[in-house]
Amino acid sequence: MPELPEVETTRRGIEPHIKGRTVKEVIVRQHRLRWPVPDDLSQHLAGATINNVRRRAKYLLLETAEGTLIVHLGMSGCLRVLNDPDQPVGKHDHVDIVLSDNQRLRYTDPRRFGAILWTEKPLWEHDLLKKLGPEPLSDDFTAQRLLMMSRGRTQAVKTFIMDNHVVVGVGNIYANEALFKAGIRPDRPCGKISQTRYERLVIAIRETLVKAIEQGGTTLRDFVGGDGKPGYFKQELAVYGRAGQNCVKCGNTITEIRLGNRSTCFCKRCQR
Repeated sequence: MPELPEVETTRRGIEPHIKGRTVKEVIVRQHRLRWPVPDDLSQHLAGATINNVRRRAKYLLLETAEGTLIVHLGMSGCLRVLNDPDQPVGKHDHVDIVLSDNQRLRYTDPRRFGAILWTEKPLWEHDLLKKLGPEPLSDDFTAQRLLMMSRGRTQAVKTFIMDNHVVVGVGNIYANEALFKAGIRPDRPCGKISQTRYERLVIAIRETLVKAIEQGGTTLRDFVGGDGKPGYFKQELAVYGRAGQNCVKCGNTITEIRLGNRSTCFCKRCQR
């Protein structure tokens, strides 16, 4: 699944090509995504200018004066900018946003778990966005917040930091990696972790995500950014997907368990 670095990579890839451009038409080939693509989407977007391209958590926000297009990439989706209007349409190419210069933004989603929605309401009032926690790279994400929200809770720290009400965008891959960097066992109860250790974890989450964004995300299956290029952070992974291999720090064997029904890898020697 594309996580925050992959979505931010997509945003940075498409922004220079679509910001300030006017939408000529919208071609919807498949309405049945996670939620139906609005039947009147072309009526809203055609003739509108894309004034800004932002990201909130894993949602891409294409803002116009009339409203905002909300895009979620789901499990397997991607957005690409195509310069050739005659490029063949694939089986899973569900939506094209054709711009005034005939470039087009193409949404592809084999599993159809993503979403393309329209809203004219303020974004902070939208049901999908209004209850989200802070961005992990913002000043609102602090050790004090983690400490306060974790007190009295027994859930594993890994599932705690993956909760979008706590902090957004820390998906499975990056939760594994950040906890390794911070030296914290992923199954340790979040309510038992000290503020000092949460301070290390906040730093580790930020460093992990920043590095992943710089590398263009992590290509585990079929993710590509807005420019069609894969992400290379997979080459930097220290624990995720390395069960049974030697720890890059101490040489101990990496252990794999299941937490929240997700693969969780860690080093028993380096993480306490």
